[in-house]
Amino acid sequence: MSTNPGRRRRRADAVRNRELALEAATALLAEPDATLTVEAIAQRAGLGAATVVRAFGGKNALMDAAVAGLLEPVVRRARELLETASAEQALRTFLAELIAFQSAHHAISGQLFGLDLPATTALRKRLVETAEEMIIEAQRDGTIRTDLEPAVITTLIGETAYAIARTRPASEELTGAFIAVMMDGLRPPVIGSPTAII
Repeated sequence: MSTNPGRRRRRADAVRNRELALEAATALLAEPDATLTVEAIAQRAGLGAATVVRAFGGKNALMDAAVAGLLEPVVRRARELLETASAEQALRTFLAELIAFQSAHHAISGQLFGLDLPATTALRKRLVETAEEMIIEAQRDGTIRTDLEPAVITTLIGETAYAIARTRPASEELTGAFIAVMMDGLRPPVIGSPTAII
């Protein structure tokens, strides 16, 4: 069976162009002031805008692949923490690493609104589910209060962690203080402890 050298070359070029476009989009995602347009991605990749569109079929698919590529290791790490550390320690470590990740990439999130990102949406769902598992396990261990639903705690943590991640410059001291206050506030109340009068 004969092969077509021209077709093989075109396929190899298409794979290379896809990789270059994905690398360029991923690099732009880490730049706070970057504008995520097909033109900007193409310029960074050294390709034409039409070539970038052909490689992925459009901006939505390109951004979905780039963001999912960044988010997937975060999800894997969360699962690893859940399986190897105590629930409370897993949650503490997860919070610190999540804030660091959001701090590095939060500036671009506003540019993703309105895009169809199925792979990214699925990964975000898995991340939330893993965080809820951590909370449920910690509630079973007696290290986190049970008067709040896991979904409520997850939302509370996610929204406030994102707010901390947006501070500039990023502050390890502020992150540490946030985690300490958050985790202390989630501890079960001590029965019979005196009520402070302010």
